[in-house]
Amino acid sequence: MPSPADLVCDFVNTYDVESDADALPSPAALAAWLAKRGLAAPGDAAGEEDLEVAVHLRETLRAALRHHHAPGESSDGASDDGDERDPALSHALDRLPVVIVLTSGDPVLEPVADGVLGALARIAAAVMAVHAQGMWPRLKVCTESTCQWAFVDSSKNRSRSWCSMKVCGNRTKTRAYRARRQSETGSRHP
Repeated sequence: MPSPADLVCDFVNTYDVESDADALPSPAALAAWLAKRGLAAPGDAAGEEDLEVAVHLRETLRAALRHHHAPGESSDGASDDGDERDPALSHALDRLPVVIVLTSGDPVLEPVADGVLGALARIAAAVMAVHAQGMWPRLKVCTESTCQWAFVDSSKNRSRSWCSMKVCGNRTKTRAYRARRQSETGSRHP
């Protein structure tokens, strides 16, 4: 099973904004995706409601990760001391209850439900694990509007903006360069 941070990113990336491709187009595809990652049993079947819960969780996570680009500020410019509750994400996670199980090692979060909802609750538990590891602010989505791919920011100062400097970073910088050139050229020729 992938690390909690990688699992959250993989789940968010089941929808590729750039190509408008959804890896979860049906309940059967959701069940297969969860089973392939060891989150659900191969025979677990998903229904339309399970798919709705999954898509809502995925897009709520994407929105939450979008806010991780300005350390110390929330999207409305207010101070973010890390204690602010994200109501949309909290609501999405409320639908996937987990319980604390004490073991001889570290306590773990286990799903209350079985089947596909239990598997989705394992993703909710991964969100909590990412928080507990102090990695939550490092999970981001690419700032390139046509991309929005989720990634783990491994930069020392948490300043990475793009999933890939070669692709998305280059696109953004090229557009900015062209806009500057256009304004320079436009201002010289009335």
